[in-house]
Amino acid sequence: MSKIISIHSFRGGTGKSNTTANVTAILASQGLRVGVVDTDIQSPGIHVLFGLEEDEMKHSLNDYLWGKCNVDEAAHDVTSHLGANVSGRVFLIPSSIKAGEIARVLREGYDVGLLNDGFHELVDALDLDVLMIDTHPGLNEETLLSIAISDALAIIMRPDQQDYQGTGVTVEVARKLNVPKLVIVVNKTPQVYDFNQVQSQVEKLYSAEVAAVMPHSDEMMALASAGIFATRFPDHAVTALYKQVAAKLMA
Repeated sequence: MSKIISIHSFRGGTGKSNTTANVTAILASQGLRVGVVDTDIQSPGIHVLFGLEEDEMKHSLNDYLWGKCNVDEAAHDVTSHLGANVSGRVFLIPSSIKAGEIARVLREGYDVGLLNDGFHELVDALDLDVLMIDTHPGLNEETLLSIAISDALAIIMRPDQQDYQGTGVTVEVARKLNVPKLVIVVNKTPQVYDFNQVQSQVEKLYSAEVAAVMPHSDEMMALASAGIFATRFPDHAVTALYKQVAAKLMA
């Protein structure tokens, strides 16, 4: 049976899209067919990690939401862009990066209910094992929908005071929406921290499982979103932690 997984953060800049892309690549390396939907329509970006150029985007999620195409027509096979040979497949449904289309979303909005239909249509049309949803930061209507239909949710936070309160709100909302599986990923953790203590504190604070405490990585920063870390650095300790997150979400 296929699984829907949302990757979310209350605030931007936590590494949400990087987490989504790396978990996706790891699952594809295990032979799974994985779809990735960028629902961060106001500030899309995950297409950069998958090396999808603007002129390659024949259709986007925006086109589907505005009735210009079927949702599977907005899917782009980016398996060859992963930077490694994988036995599975990755299909990316990007949001438009055209300024005029982003402005139109902000001005006119769209029927959020179409997203729900689109997610399930994608799973069937592309015969997906997993559908990954890269959400918009914060809590808005499409994010609540994504969380509500998810089989698993990873909340990405940094060990930063600004993240703690928002993460608490997100955890509370997810519980009210009865998400079957909820984990927290503490990202960009300074090396000077005691990682075991960070994990213990976060798990106690939210009464939720911490899937991984990810260190700040100079290699990740140097990659600068020009590829997917797990395929570029398959033997790196950070990649091992991404594999740990993937396993927790699929359990």
